[in-house]
Amino acid sequence: MARRMIVVTGGAGFIGSNIVARLCGEDRYDIVVCDRMEAAELGKWKNLAKHPIVDFWQPEELFHQLERHAEAVEAVIHMGAISSTTEVDADLIMRTNFTLSRDLWDWCALRDARLIYASSAATYGDGDQGFEDDDSLEALASLRPLNAYGYSKMLFDQYAARQSDRGQSPGQWAGLKFFNVYGPNEYHKGGMKSVVAQIWPKVAAGEPVTLFRSHNPDYADGGQLRDFVFVDDIVDLVAWLLDTPGVSGVFNAGSGQARSFLDLALATFAAAGREPQIAYVDTPESIRDKYQYFTEARMDRVRAAGFSGQSTPLEEGVRRYVQNFLSTGDPYR
Repeated sequence: MARRMIVVTGGAGFIGSNIVARLCGEDRYDIVVCDRMEAAELGKWKNLAKHPIVDFWQPEELFHQLERHAEAVEAVIHMGAISSTTEVDADLIMRTNFTLSRDLWDWCALRDARLIYASSAATYGDGDQGFEDDDSLEALASLRPLNAYGYSKMLFDQYAARQSDRGQSPGQWAGLKFFNVYGPNEYHKGGMKSVVAQIWPKVAAGEPVTLFRSHNPDYADGGQLRDFVFVDDIVDLVAWLLDTPGVSGVFNAGSGQARSFLDLALATFAAAGREPQIAYVDTPESIRDKYQYFTEARMDRVRAAGFSGQSTPLEEGVRRYVQNFLSTGDPYR
């Protein structure tokens, strides 16, 4: 009997490739990646090079290939998206983040395949309403994202909740609101890399690193708070969902504990065994009015659903990232 198949869209990207690494290591399913490799020098192909995927699909052939393999597809893990919060082409964002997601939802519902997809903490906007992952239509409609990326993710969360309420959903579906994820295989992301990856070259060289100065009197320079989550914890959550088909809904995917950018920088210096050297620069005016000073995932709902995975403490996650990947000759998982 042929093995069941899991399709990972965006599987050559940061979070997607870490999911692929875990699933290939378990060797329970045939793993297929659908993505764009982009310029070879970016190195996205290296995110997959160590893992025995069974096929690679171009995005243009996704639905044709899904139909060809419909009987074998167990689940689609949909990580493919435009994740830049500064992308200015709103039509491109909507086609990629909403329309494609909607069509995948409809295909999975029709073909009885499960769907796990990437939502985002950007749906919460400035955070004034808190970070409670209530996935009722009323709660989702009350959110006010600050950019087109956040809006596209919020709109699909609403679509998913509405279709589920109408009984028109895949047998299992889960949207994960990613907070500030860091870890190996993010090197192709340019300015969207985590702060750890961005400051690492200077830390390694023994040079000062710069953080944003605070423009809010309630926060010290470098004291802006984020929910930083190690990518392994995200992968643990996805793996648990695959093993727990009775759980559906929109859930936060974070550490549950806000930490400062200064904490993150100090942890990076400590992992490298270097004395910290930190300077501050003004937050660019272009993003200052939309800048968040606090994010923290409420993890109560997914815990109540049975997820018992432990969040990796910030200092431990940064140490593992620096010592096992960034400081080595081969930083790819």
